[in-house]
Amino acid sequence: MLNFSIILALHLDGTISLTNSLSDLHKLNFLILNLFWFYCAKLIGLYSNVLKRDAGPTMKDTALTLFFYFISIYTLSNYFFFLDFSPGFLILSSIFITFLIVAWKFYFLALRRAQRRFWVERTRIVILGANRAGREISKYLNANPQLGYKVEGIFDDYVPPVLEGQKLLGKIEDCFNYMKTTGISEVYCVLPNKEISRIKLLMQEADKLMIRFKLVPDINDFIEHNVFTGKNLKFSLLTHRTEPLENKANEVRKRIFDVVFSLLVVAGLLSWLIPILGLMIKWDSKGPVFFKQLRSGRDNRPFYCFKFRTMAVNYDADRKQTQKGDARVTRVGAFLRKTSMDELPQFINVLLGDMSVVGPRPHMLKHTEDYSVLIDKYMVRQFLTPGITGWAQVNGFRGETKETESMSKRVEADLWYLENWSLFLDIRIVLLTVWQAMKGSENAY
Repeated sequence: MLNFSIILALHLDGTISLTNSLSDLHKLNFLILNLFWFYCAKLIGLYSNVLKRDAGPTMKDTALTLFFYFISIYTLSNYFFFLDFSPGFLILSSIFITFLIVAWKFYFLALRRAQRRFWVERTRIVILGANRAGREISKYLNANPQLGYKVEGIFDDYVPPVLEGQKLLGKIEDCFNYMKTTGISEVYCVLPNKEISRIKLLMQEADKLMIRFKLVPDINDFIEHNVFTGKNLKFSLLTHRTEPLENKANEVRKRIFDVVFSLLVVAGLLSWLIPILGLMIKWDSKGPVFFKQLRSGRDNRPFYCFKFRTMAVNYDADRKQTQKGDARVTRVGAFLRKTSMDELPQFINVLLGDMSVVGPRPHMLKHTEDYSVLIDKYMVRQFLTPGITGWAQVNGFRGETKETESMSKRVEADLWYLENWSLFLDIRIVLLTVWQAMKGSENAY
């Protein structure tokens, strides 16, 4: 719409003809005007939260973006010789872009109002606490589907005299059983601060069950005073850990990196390496080239993890970790393990969406079951898609875990990664993994 407005204004102003090609100077002007628009829109946040932001703020941000854009081009055209625009062009282009953008925004908002329930994926949640704050939050979230939440009901030990149309699902102690049964994975706690000890126990239980626990602080009359912590919420909301990958944009960035990197590895390396290593594995011992094993995936969903087979076929593969000097490991397998080349088929898992290039290492189902009881917050690592390599691995926490303390350190590193993820961190971990594979690791056996 911006470039259509520019071309139409230049044509009506007599500066260019639609039948002739643009000069280099006009192309440069087009680029600069596009950069001005991009900067102004980015400054105001015009294209942020387009599906969730209310109509009023959307039109306000549209007006502000147009205002700053006009101020920029009118001011800079008087100071830069290559922005040689006539007053007629400036007026015409301003009218056209204003009409087109405003008309589009009205159309988009009308379309969004009718279709938003299909566009916004709603997260099902429950609320702990049937006090006034809990009831008001439930009403507010259900009345604003654009926020992406659907409140299934409220849990409390005491039935309030007025429920105001809210559904009371049971006592607080019944909450997690209900959530496991119905597949709900997020809870908002509105219990008063005097129950802090109970809240801490509930947080610990939520971690064990892979349930995201959000805490609404006990602020008197916060609904009337409209305490905002973001653009979309009418109440303060606290969480005891940050998760950058809960942001959909970050999740998309990570997935793009995973797919692009994995395609390069599969096409450039595995396409010719698989036949060579397959012949070596077959020559060295009887059995298949690939070894697949059920591992714990994201949200604790099991998936088949692929590796090059490095052991003689045995019945303990799904129960017993590899140990130093393990007699089950073949000669070719020892080399593959030492160089971490046995993990390369997992790039196929990445393309299938079961794994990521970087993330917590997927554990055998039995180990997940055992360690979830022994280690606090162990199941929190299952919030993430498991990875071929991870922060724990590049920090030396890989291989056999003889003691619970070793696994605890691995889990601690995985949780640090969950709370501090960035695309740069993923790239750093990949580079460190390549370096460690080249020099070898004493824990790789």
